[in-house]
Amino acid sequence: MRVCLKVQIPVEAGNKAIMNGDMSKTLKATLDKLNPEATYFFPQDGMRSMMVFFDLKDPSQMPVISEPLFEELHAETYLTPVMNIDDLMKGLKTLQENR
Repeated sequence: MRVCLKVQIPVEAGNKAIMNGDMSKTLKATLDKLNPEATYFFPQDGMRSMMVFFDLKDPSQMPVISEPLFEELHAETYLTPVMNIDDLMKGLKTLQENR
């Protein structure tokens, strides 16, 4: 299932992670593990934030993905199912056919 992982890193924890090298190490390990379709970085709510779009093959991977971000960056994480335009059109067609 395609999902969006939103990560928000508090300023103080982010500053510390940048200075000790954990930020780049943790982000690289996360992105290497996920092999994302797309990744975006931006400031939001006064925190360093990113959105990663990737295929979640098994829900049991959710803690494997989130725990390093919690532990090493004190990040808030959100996993949300998402669709691309092809998925949406397929769903709309199915909806229309079943009415």
